[in-house]
Amino acid sequence: MATQYSPARIPNLRDKIPKLEPRRKRPPPSNPLPLPETPSLPSPPDTSSHSFQVPTRRILSTRDHELFLSSPTYTLVLAFVFSLSDAVIDTPISNIKSDDDCSPAVKSILSILDEAEALVQATPPDDSEGSRFGNKIFRTFLDKAKAASPAWHQKLGLTSQEAIAEVETYLNHSFGNRTRIDYGSGHELNFIIWLLCLYQLRILDKADFKALVLKVFIRYLALMQTIQSTYYLEPAGSHGVWGLDDYQFLPFLFGASQLLHHPFITPLAIHQELTLEEFGDDYMYLGQVSFVNSTKTVKGLRWHSPMLDDISSAKSWTKVEGGMRRMFVAEVLRKLPVMQHFLFGSLVPAVESMSTETDLGISNEEEETEGGGVVVEHDGVKHVHSAIGWGDCCGIKVPSAIAAAQAAKKNGAGETLRRIPFD
Repeated sequence: MATQYSPARIPNLRDKIPKLEPRRKRPPPSNPLPLPETPSLPSPPDTSSHSFQVPTRRILSTRDHELFLSSPTYTLVLAFVFSLSDAVIDTPISNIKSDDDCSPAVKSILSILDEAEALVQATPPDDSEGSRFGNKIFRTFLDKAKAASPAWHQKLGLTSQEAIAEVETYLNHSFGNRTRIDYGSGHELNFIIWLLCLYQLRILDKADFKALVLKVFIRYLALMQTIQSTYYLEPAGSHGVWGLDDYQFLPFLFGASQLLHHPFITPLAIHQELTLEEFGDDYMYLGQVSFVNSTKTVKGLRWHSPMLDDISSAKSWTKVEGGMRRMFVAEVLRKLPVMQHFLFGSLVPAVESMSTETDLGISNEEEETEGGGVVVEHDGVKHVHSAIGWGDCCGIKVPSAIAAAQAAKKNGAGETLRRIPFD
């Protein structure tokens, strides 16, 4: 009898082959720092029976800094800066056609800045020094500005000598440090606090905010570029190329707000020379990038300003603007090496329990002589810095990039920037 043949059973491969599913898109990494919102700006105080005081340093320890960060003054500063930024959202500089569109107070401030620049022109640097570090004639300019300051503030309607003594301190400290001949984001913040004091005194109001950014701050920025180029101010601290800019921060915050919803200028546009040339006068972010490029001795943002280069890869100005808000909080207000020079008076008050310069036996920063010292605290340890530079915890003495560029031109390097060989 023939054996009946039964074919081998074919296995069901569908049960063994894993089911193919489309790869799920990974969520972007979350930023551990929340996006800082704009706090409500408090109304100016009643100054009818106000007691003014000359501002002094009060953040002299880690504890003092922590007290500041939880104080109403911290909220006041944050609210004022972010309100200025919000006032220029999607607004080019040309939106304010002329000074005639500004209030009398804003016109007076612009006049003061013009007079300050005239003082720079009347105080040429001493070229015999031949140094890439700060030119000491800068101190002569500061002396002239301080002498003119009371008359400047009388233009603004201040008549009380006590009020002038308090408010002018911030303006005098906004041009740079007399002893170290340097400038950084702390000095830039002093200028903003000067405007805040004028707001607290009701000389300025919220209707002026757009003009304060697009006219006043732009004018201050041009003045500081002149001062930096004339006296070779050193960058305060030693972030170098790992910072946004050797000197300024706020042009990038305000500038990102200006471009927040721009229809065709993207963050990558900072690499396009034609875009910088065409729109740099209308948008602060682009104008500052142009200035940074002009002060460097090498060509290419990725070489001399890698942080700006990294930020340019952001998909939108919304991302950039949010990052600038976070950076202002983290790298300015929350940085002890910056805020240990912050000045507190009656209009921008300190917490009562914060240290005083008298408590620690140190002199007023303006009274320090070259070679003197200042007590600071880093990682909870108090130590003394030489007044002519910083220790490693707060940065090292850095020559002016502007001076290096000028020296390269004098040595016959020409007007063009040298390229990195493998760029």
